[in-house]
Amino acid sequence: MGYCAQEMSDSAAVVCGPDEVEVDGACKAKQPPSPAVPVILAELSGSIVYLKCSFEGHSLNSSLGYVVAWSRLSPRGIKEELKQETTVQTVAFIELDGINLRLGDKIYCSCSSFFLDSPDIQGNPAESEEFFAGIRLRPEVTTVSEDGKDVELTVESTIPVPCPGDASSSSTTEQCTLSLHLSTNNQADDLLGPDVVLSSCRVDLSQSLGCRNGVCSQSLVHLSAVTDFLRDGDRTTQISVNPIVTSNFLWSGYTPQSVQITVTDVPSAYCYSFTDPHIITFDGRYFSHSFIVSNNDRCS
Repeated sequence: MGYCAQEMSDSAAVVCGPDEVEVDGACKAKQPPSPAVPVILAELSGSIVYLKCSFEGHSLNSSLGYVVAWSRLSPRGIKEELKQETTVQTVAFIELDGINLRLGDKIYCSCSSFFLDSPDIQGNPAESEEFFAGIRLRPEVTTVSEDGKDVELTVESTIPVPCPGDASSSSTTEQCTLSLHLSTNNQADDLLGPDVVLSSCRVDLSQSLGCRNGVCSQSLVHLSAVTDFLRDGDRTTQISVNPIVTSNFLWSGYTPQSVQITVTDVPSAYCYSFTDPHIITFDGRYFSHSFIVSNNDRCS
């Protein structure tokens, strides 16, 4: 007679879920959890601007590490990786140095998690929304009519405005101001004159205590279409910012992207006469044997 002996475990067999694996008697996820979507913000430290990529990890799981990658969009629309680092923190920084990262760049950061005891296995990455580093011109509308109404043009910076020298340590922010000079351009200006006028050709962006909703400083300008009483069709005017002149390396020579405003005609009234002195006026009234005299104080 033969006997078969088998060693019995004191504990019950571990049963893991479909997305888990048994390691040393415990269930463990096959893949680390993905972090929350990261957010990019700009911070000023002295005279240096840093971009901060922050995200929410799984606070209950202290065995996680993170891989953070920075990239920017090339002029050809291709993402170019700039930097990659490994950290156990839920935040990472990169300097906006004016060389590798410049004003006007569109920047992204992505992060993925891994188990500290299995660094080769990474979870699915989470990528931030596009972050534009620089100054934007944001018109209230891009099409205006020759009706004399004002339209707001917002000038905003997503990067903190620098202070010259050690002015950042001062209690006032009068010196921490960036002056921008605006100009308008229309191909037909020489023949028909300007089609858009600005309330001011200079805009000052001042340093604030912090950035809010991605905006670090902001200023408003009003624009309006010139009522020229000409049926010259729809015309496009370009509003530009002159290259910035400053001793700050990051900002020196930076030219924000221009915006285009389209001006549409408003049908204007006119008067005419036939077999003088019979005259029809702007509002369609008919005059006979009458003289209408008008005077423009602006003309000599």
